[in-house]
Amino acid sequence: MRQSTSENSAVVERRSSKWLNRFAWLTCVATLLLICSGGMVTSKNVGLAVPDWPTTFGYNMFLFPVSKWVGGILFEHTHRLMGSLVGFLTIILAVWLWLSEDRQWARILGVIALAGVILQGILGGLRVTMMKAEIGIFHACVAQAFLGLLVVIALVTTNFWRHLPASVVEATTRSRGQEQANSTALSSQVSQRLTPLRLLVFATTIAIYVQLALGATMRHQHRDLSILDFPTANGAWIPDTGAAALAKINAWRDARGLSDVTAFQIWLQMAHRFLALIIAIAIIAFAVRVLRDSPRFAALKKLSILWLALFICQIALGAWTIWSNKAADVTTAHVALGAVTLSFGVSISAICWRISRIGRDVALRRPDDAARRPYQRGRIA
Repeated sequence: MRQSTSENSAVVERRSSKWLNRFAWLTCVATLLLICSGGMVTSKNVGLAVPDWPTTFGYNMFLFPVSKWVGGILFEHTHRLMGSLVGFLTIILAVWLWLSEDRQWARILGVIALAGVILQGILGGLRVTMMKAEIGIFHACVAQAFLGLLVVIALVTTNFWRHLPASVVEATTRSRGQEQANSTALSSQVSQRLTPLRLLVFATTIAIYVQLALGATMRHQHRDLSILDFPTANGAWIPDTGAAALAKINAWRDARGLSDVTAFQIWLQMAHRFLALIIAIAIIAFAVRVLRDSPRFAALKKLSILWLALFICQIALGAWTIWSNKAADVTTAHVALGAVTLSFGVSISAICWRISRIGRDVALRRPDDAARRPYQRGRIA
């Protein structure tokens, strides 16, 4: 009877964990759609279409008549409603984690996510009431970080994350043709091999975040692009930003009804391009290293290939954004894919960190424990 009760409890716990994970991914998707909505608001320059906050033209936000959702108001008001939805989902997620998770650090992640969505709401309101572009840039950067945090929460609530210790030992022993009794030394080697990969993917993910911040800075200037050709820049590989060259460039732009540019704006866009090249090289290097040094870790192999494919698409969208002079739909797609690329970097970084930690922890245990304890669910990280 006791065994049956225990089995029933385990089944209920697994079902609850599965639904928690599904809800976490739902919150991630809703947040990505919210970022897309924010991208449309910024790209169409309608952030102040609704001049008051938290009300909408004096109405309660949720009671604003649908008949008045027209023009720029449609995009801005929809963005507010979607922000409210993400806030509501995040509250549920944080409470769910707090009540059902036995890992203290996972519960804390839920609390941090709740604080993050509150901060985002305040920043969105301040952007309207204070009318400062700097707040809009910060708002966009926090949104990307918030999505990354939600992706981590969704990842750590998967069965894949809980079963990863067993997968590491199995992949290591299988790749070396060893018995599990020797898994201590092998897991230590896994940790050593993944250390440079972990550093590379972490640095690349940080670079992607900086890249998104640079893009947000350019978008929130609400101006035409300072460079309208690609892959060249104003007809050259390295643009001339001297006084005479700038005067010639601005005369050409004035004749076509475009806004004037400064040397800072040109080099800001060039920094965006240079960093994209560095990120591309880093992702290629990571994928090659994974395929060469860690072919048995199927998850890392698949994620690295997808990460590279996503970034290639991101570069293509970036070029299209330039050629279209920031067309709203193309620019928003560029922003959304950038958020997905960042999410992949966060996920891969978390997996590399966990695998590396498993290898280190197993190496510190007694040999007779090494083959047994990694299989205990949820005991490591």
